[in-house]
Amino acid sequence: MTSLNPVYTCGEQVMEAILIHNKITKEEAQKRTIALFEKVKLPDPERAFRSYPHQLSGGQKQRVMIAMAMSCNPSVLIADEPTTALDVTVQKTILELMKDLQQEINAAIVFITHDLGVIAEIADRVIVMYKGNIVEEGQVTDIFKKPQHPYTKSLLACRPPLGDRLRRLPIVSDFMEVIKNEDGSQRIIEKEGSILNVLNAVKIPSEEIQERLQTLLKQEPILQIKNLKTWYPSKKNFWGKPVEYVKAVDDVSFEVYPGETLGLVGESGCGKTTLGRTILRLAPATEGSILYKGQDLTQLSPAEMQEFRKDIQIIFQDPYSSLNPRMTIGSAIMEPMQVHNIYKNDTERKEKVIELLETVSLDANHFNRYPHEFSGGQRQRICIARALALNPKFIICDESVSALDVSVQAQVLNLLIELRQKMDFTCIFISHDLSVVKFISDRMVVMNKGRIEEMGVADEIYNNPQKSYTQKLIEAIPKGL
Repeated sequence: MTSLNPVYTCGEQVMEAILIHNKITKEEAQKRTIALFEKVKLPDPERAFRSYPHQLSGGQKQRVMIAMAMSCNPSVLIADEPTTALDVTVQKTILELMKDLQQEINAAIVFITHDLGVIAEIADRVIVMYKGNIVEEGQVTDIFKKPQHPYTKSLLACRPPLGDRLRRLPIVSDFMEVIKNEDGSQRIIEKEGSILNVLNAVKIPSEEIQERLQTLLKQEPILQIKNLKTWYPSKKNFWGKPVEYVKAVDDVSFEVYPGETLGLVGESGCGKTTLGRTILRLAPATEGSILYKGQDLTQLSPAEMQEFRKDIQIIFQDPYSSLNPRMTIGSAIMEPMQVHNIYKNDTERKEKVIELLETVSLDANHFNRYPHEFSGGQRQRICIARALALNPKFIICDESVSALDVSVQAQVLNLLIELRQKMDFTCIFISHDLSVVKFISDRMVVMNKGRIEEMGVADEIYNNPQKSYTQKLIEAIPKGL
């Protein structure tokens, strides 16, 4: 996300690496760059070559970085979470591409990831690390089928299961406990009970799922999207009139019910994030209506829209760039309260901020710390606390767990479910990860090239997809061993 230079086009940045290390002309370097963009399956390689980083989606930026790393045929490739921001189909393509590269130039790959499904697809051997130490090492089949260390067992259990629906995801503390010795060292004790026992204890019966759905769908919709379009001019004629458009959102209609979590899933660049931003009016709608509690948001003036912003909040994708590095986290969470003049004074607001920090499992003494002092998972919790500061009725989560490792992802997803029950908000959950969307959502919308491909109950879409595009997405999910 933040590895690309914002003032150079993506093509120039990849060309730079090629020109430094190879004695070739600019024209040849450009051809090689476009060929690399084709290899990493960027939708329009020539447009991507001319685009600046902010003009590409998160997944597309990640593909540009992969093209750059592969541009000089390395003998050792250290791949640090290279598929984290990618949808499952592109992830599958990238993994196949890395395997081909490995055979083509006999490269060694050190693949760092929190996704155990990906490890199962690509690795020969696995090293499991915990707090700076190697806790387990072995062949990939042994690690997956006969894990020895409690931490490895917990990692295998933290990922949302593709079969059953759970009340909450298992977390590391369900399987192990860290005990401090008198000399200051630590030892890990495995808790009793197998992965199967833990999963069975939190399984939701299908009758309960059906009952919840029926209750939700009986209500009046809180949000109605009708024939929504968000188009951006991609080509203009001599007089500056647009003649071609990028149809980021193209004639989309759906409804969201109070208390529901609606999952929005699709490949990188399919229009998920643009749809979320258009609903919030952070991106201008070209056509259509956004009815929130019966009122069309597209018709509101900026002053009227500011009132609505209290009700509708967003949790952004990247926890690293979502927070102002110059503001303490306490000030960042308090800021929206000051803007909307909530509570009598800053003393009351500070009390509320401390309460929110504790709600998202952080400490009151974190109030005066800066974002760089926190891990990615902690920053994402701060972003959740900031979104909840105005007690919103509607939250859009835009890929809010994609940058997190499985154990932290499980904690954040559990937190969101707990907060949804406690604070009774409605949610649109945007993600490229079908297993996460299936775990947290009541219903699911599958998007493809700006349009809705399929919509329905999350479990039914996963178990019985009707469209070939949805089937392709599900088939591409790394299943593990």
